[in-house]
Amino acid sequence: MSEERVERLLAEVHDDFGTIRVLEVEDYRFLEFGDAIEQSCVFTADPSWLEYDYTRAMLIGALCPEAPESALFLGLGAGTLTQACLKFLPLEDVEAIELRPDVPRLAIEYLGLDDDPRLYIRIGDALELLDSAEPADLIFVDLYNDLGPAAGHLAWTFLENCQKKLAPNGWLIINQWATDDGKPLGAALFRGLYHRHYWELPVKEGNVILLVPGDLDQTLDMDALMARAQALAPRLGYSLESLIKAIRPAT
Repeated sequence: MSEERVERLLAEVHDDFGTIRVLEVEDYRFLEFGDAIEQSCVFTADPSWLEYDYTRAMLIGALCPEAPESALFLGLGAGTLTQACLKFLPLEDVEAIELRPDVPRLAIEYLGLDDDPRLYIRIGDALELLDSAEPADLIFVDLYNDLGPAAGHLAWTFLENCQKKLAPNGWLIINQWATDDGKPLGAALFRGLYHRHYWELPVKEGNVILLVPGDLDQTLDMDALMARAQALAPRLGYSLESLIKAIRPAT
């Protein structure tokens, strides 16, 4: 009989939005919101390790431009994707907007988030602070609470402004819930807003990652994307090939 995994509560805070917990189970630490709703998983020995397919799929989105220099994260969580991008991409300026002030504090204290000089964290609502953010080569939308995706994930004007905030040849990467038919939540909205000119990457956790170029002239170079992923694989410690092969045009 295998030993039962011991769960340790490392931190618990309460704010205007509910409860935030940090838990430790063996070699992993978890950021949870509300009633045991897992937001992030961190491999303690390497906080830039991406444990789940949806975060690896978002990293694939970060490989769409050849050499991105700037990134904007709307929603920080434990910061694992942010750390991976800082470690593996030639980024010079990274901004993260996080709604809850305790989240980055806990991420730094318990979840291995580095105080990287390239990283600037602002506290507040991404829907309100987007206008004051700098344009970026990469913009990630990952705004989840203990009930699921926040309102911004289905807000036409906000999502339109995210695309407009991209630097030339930039890419918008959205972590969207999937519906029962495997399509992204709000598929009709996305088809209209982005003129069907984007790509979808479904993952086993029940999400669909949307890869949205800055304009209609940009396309997804699958060969270049695969080559970048293959070159990065030895440093990542895992392959992204099977996920890249699952990329499909907008449905």
